Amino acid sequence: MDIRPETPADASAVRAVNEAAFPTGVEADLVERIRASPGYVADLTLVAVVQPADPSSAGMAPATDAPHIVGHLMLSRITIGGSDEPVLALAPMAVRPDWQRRGVGSALVRAALDAAEAREELLVVVLGHPWFYPRFGFKPASRYGIFPSEPWPDAAFMAKPLARWGRDVRGRVHYPSTFDGV
Repeated sequence: MDIRPETPADASAVRAVNEAAFPTGVEADLVERIRASPGYVADLTLVAVVQPADPSSAGMAPATDAPHIVGHLMLSRITIGGSDEPVLALAPMAVRPDWQRRGVGSALVRAALDAAEAREELLVVVLGHPWFYPRFGFKPASRYGIFPSEPWPDAAFMAKPLARWGRDVRGRVHYPSTFDGV
């Protein structure tokens, strides 16, 4: 399995992964809205790709010999409080159901955090499963003085400060209108 930045040619496969992973098309639509927004960060939008010859993909490859996308993750720009510097939101992340519980999501999160750190980003926030994200260093965002824009459970709204983060970046998270309806 390879993790790489998404390309424009991946759009339909990425949509299919999101539609397969979630019960509605809300997340697939969100991906398209983020791509068209000023918050989109192309090199922080990643796909997990498997080669048909990959032994772990036996019986799961499509009819062609082309590599296929089994997972997708986006980091996009949002703001916090009065800070002039944007931070990143991890959303959405999707893994095809037949590839879940095989390390694809973990590989995507690790690669995204490494890429964000290499770009000297400040912070990543996520609204997600409190049993999954802490293994990557996410903690309840309230510990850092960061609060959600909606009344989400404290354990589910998490943040991962990166090396360049400073305690002056705190306050309420402001998601752009791109996220409306999610």
